[in-house]
Amino acid sequence: MRYRTATEDDAPRLLKLYKAVSRVPDGIARLEHEVTEEYVENFLYNSLSSGLIIVAENPDKPEELVADVHGYKMGLEVFKHVISDVTLCVHPNFQGRKIGRTILMVYLEEIATNRPDIGKVELIAREGNLKAIQLYQSVGFLIEGRLEMRIRNVDGTYEADIPMGWQNPNFEFDEA
Repeated sequence: MRYRTATEDDAPRLLKLYKAVSRVPDGIARLEHEVTEEYVENFLYNSLSSGLIIVAENPDKPEELVADVHGYKMGLEVFKHVISDVTLCVHPNFQGRKIGRTILMVYLEEIATNRPDIGKVELIAREGNLKAIQLYQSVGFLIEGRLEMRIRNVDGTYEADIPMGWQNPNFEFDEA
């Protein structure tokens, strides 16, 4: 598996990946029709300009992406040390092979090693996605609360979102 920083040219491959993942129940909080070129181009642009995006290529078909993790800064001065809206996405055919764990570790290692400006990484996981919550906890994310009734499922039921955070051990505090 090859892990690398994404480029603008990855937009069509990311769109295909996110379409596939959005079809999986209880996964990412996006319905397939919400995964559009504009959606992908927006998070790709934001991640490249103010955050970080790592992708994993299919070892048998390098032109195909099988996973990504991305996030970006919010653009507000008081949050300039925070990468937010972090999303981890693994193609359904590649889930259960530790690709999600590996790409997340690559992402956090890149931040710890090369991004002392990032003090905190934030993400939100739906409460029903226990595998994701356990994965995030296993690499050092802490549960920071509970947002009740935040997700409306396709069947009309509601569930909470679980905000989680990871702190960069090499963050350089700004004394401004």
